[in-house]
Amino acid sequence: MTATRDRSRSPRGAASEMNPKMKAVWPAYEEKMEKAGLNAAAIDAFKYNFSVLTSGQNTMIPESAIAPVDSLPRYETLEAQADAALLKKTVVLKLNGGLGTGMGLDKAKSLLPVTQGHSFLDLIAKQCTSMKENFKTDLKFMLMNSFSTSDDTLKALSKYSDLGTGSDLEFVQNKAPKVTEADFTPANWPAAPDNEWCPPGHGDLYPAMLGSGTLDKLLKDGFKYMFVSNSDNLGATMDLKLLAHFASTKAPFMMEVAERTEADKKGGHLAKDVKSGGLLLRETAQCPDEDEKEFQNVGKYKFFNTNNLWVDLEALKAQFDKNNGSLPLPVMKNGKTVDPRDKMSTKVIQLETAMGAAISCFEGACAVVIPRSRFAPVKTTNDLFALRSDAYTLTPDFRIELAASRNGVPPNIKLDGMYKFVDAMDTLIPNGVPSLINCNKLEIKGQVAFADGVVIKGDVTIKNASSEKKTLPAGVYENKTVDL
Repeated sequence: MTATRDRSRSPRGAASEMNPKMKAVWPAYEEKMEKAGLNAAAIDAFKYNFSVLTSGQNTMIPESAIAPVDSLPRYETLEAQADAALLKKTVVLKLNGGLGTGMGLDKAKSLLPVTQGHSFLDLIAKQCTSMKENFKTDLKFMLMNSFSTSDDTLKALSKYSDLGTGSDLEFVQNKAPKVTEADFTPANWPAAPDNEWCPPGHGDLYPAMLGSGTLDKLLKDGFKYMFVSNSDNLGATMDLKLLAHFASTKAPFMMEVAERTEADKKGGHLAKDVKSGGLLLRETAQCPDEDEKEFQNVGKYKFFNTNNLWVDLEALKAQFDKNNGSLPLPVMKNGKTVDPRDKMSTKVIQLETAMGAAISCFEGACAVVIPRSRFAPVKTTNDLFALRSDAYTLTPDFRIELAASRNGVPPNIKLDGMYKFVDAMDTLIPNGVPSLINCNKLEIKGQVAFADGVVIKGDVTIKNASSEKKTLPAGVYENKTVDL
């Protein structure tokens, strides 16, 4: 059951309560969204975001508004005892809307083969099956797909019949209108109307759950807890100790954070809201230029959001009721062109929200520092190259972990830009990925192919300055630069 539209209960009230700029253009947005079949929750979410934009409200989070978070509970010292009985009240949700276009894909990134012929989705499904068998209990699993990933994903998972089907297995994220930068009217691009819409960011998780009827159905079926993570993060598995800790805190929301390193300094960080004393998330797009240096100070802002989140579904429903059907997430403005491939096309604003930012919407929300092993996302072919190597192992319960001898530190892979896309990367490794278990850093420059039996140790650079592909012969390469 999806939410129906009641215009009298919009997040910011009736049209008479809108700011003048919004009042002038909102009817066009409402008509466009209703014509596209968007449900009440999707329209209410965009309406709130658009009200923030048109009000002129500052969407930045300056240094003066926040303070560092000095200490948090750590996974290793949690005292809660694992309780498998909690699984009966818990849903595991994976965000699976991404196409992986940055890696040259036109299908769900989670369908990529990762190890031993298993895709991300295969491993996730097998993890769920393994846990059901180990704890002799059912485990509810769901996906938030996009219109682009739904068909392929459901087809791939059809062989895992115990996961569920249809609306028991998935709901689909919403889309949002792009806003013309010049006058705030709905973007118009008749040459390709699909370009008039954009994903509203993964903060759309919450209105998509409400609007699709998923939230109400889960509550009706007795579910209380939700563990949500990205489908490309194979470290984000259901953890009974974390579930028990979350339940024991009675917190409405819990974020898994990891310690920032220099490699993480450009990503968002956790902070304390000076005004409320609560936790908040500051993303790059919310940092004023003059505060960039402090934003990147990993000694000051020590923790980043892994996007592994725990949510009390009853508390989420209460927040929607309190805010007339919307969740007032911080809004991020992204400047683009309406046709992303045409830089001369109309300038637009895409309004987006982040699901981790909900930490500031819940009084009493908390965070926990987790081992880096629970954060192993695959964003680039560098990540995938490493993941397919012997630097990682597949456990009996289908989790992928760094080999114990690596002490939690993955190999640093830097492929030539020509290998940005997966199909190009595959030409590098016709015989499989070389041994990287003792590799610190591997850099590839130029057209290279690895022969079978290559072992990389320490810091190695492989160069080919010619225009023809050359093969690196079998052998051990340790702390050297090889010119082919």
